[in-house]
Amino acid sequence: MTTDTQRKGRTAGMTRAVVFDSLGGPEVLKVEEVPLPSPGAGEIQVRVEAIGLNRAEALFRSGGYYYQATLPGSRLGYEAAGVVEAVGEGVTAYAPGDQVLATAGFDFGTHGVHAERVVHPAEFWVRSPEGTDARTAAAAWLTYTTAYGALHETARMAPGDHVLITSASSGVGTAAIQVVRRAGAIPVVTTRGESKRERLLELGAAHVIVTDTEDLAKEVHRITRGKGADLAFDAIGGPGFRAVGDALRPGGTVVLYGWLDPGPIHLSFNWPLTVHTYNNGVLIDDPGFRDRAGAYLASGLASGALAPVIAETFDGLDRIQEAHRLMESSAHTGKIVVRVA
Repeated sequence: MTTDTQRKGRTAGMTRAVVFDSLGGPEVLKVEEVPLPSPGAGEIQVRVEAIGLNRAEALFRSGGYYYQATLPGSRLGYEAAGVVEAVGEGVTAYAPGDQVLATAGFDFGTHGVHAERVVHPAEFWVRSPEGTDARTAAAAWLTYTTAYGALHETARMAPGDHVLITSASSGVGTAAIQVVRRAGAIPVVTTRGESKRERLLELGAAHVIVTDTEDLAKEVHRITRGKGADLAFDAIGGPGFRAVGDALRPGGTVVLYGWLDPGPIHLSFNWPLTVHTYNNGVLIDDPGFRDRAGAYLASGLASGALAPVIAETFDGLDRIQEAHRLMESSAHTGKIVVRVA
């Protein structure tokens, strides 16, 4: 792999990219001209057409992510769709003109894809599913690979399972509803406020629990006629994680993939209970998983079983602060996308 020192010696031009020099809210984000190296051995240059926003990016720019930004001039962004413009020596998997997606398997403080053009190792990208436009593609890879990896490859979801999905109005949450339904399982989802209940039902949820006014474990047991959910897919953690475990049947499984609540995680005493902590980036590093997840995504998009829910699309990188403000408001349902080109 080409080193940073080697890249600095072969700058080919400049590109516009989202950067930040200090930790904070959306206001710290700015779009600046940054150096764009020519592709070295094993690298490709991609013209970015659309980017997807992720809660991880809000945590990262505010200092709450599991690794920290190197300031000033940190980059940002896991999700993007674009077109290969040039390839470096030894690259045979891609050619100029190929449509590609960022895998999100990288440090986005260094390799952030929220930019007009990027140069990366070729393994940071996969082919975009055939016939998928850039806006849809930018909203698809990370959301569906997270749900697929957690529910199928980690938890071994089976047809007929009752699957509890927390924070269901998020990009990953809406993707998970579709992944559960595609497997013949039953999505039981949560949201904090009543305003999103009908929309989640329209998107395929079998049952919606409003946690501001309803008891999570009590409602799940009512829905399952006293049995409890078979699986849970949790983005929140914190003290509320105990109620997620309480909602499961004895011997149930929960996959924790996020920590929207940064407080201490409380474990249910509803034992036996299997808890998996899930990091999509670890699986993404496995070429076999990338192939399986890519095939799952492509077939689902082609059949219509998978269709990214896009809450709002912003035009131009210069609207990145607006896009982040919407994400932090939690007023949206689905994925936020920014069109770059």
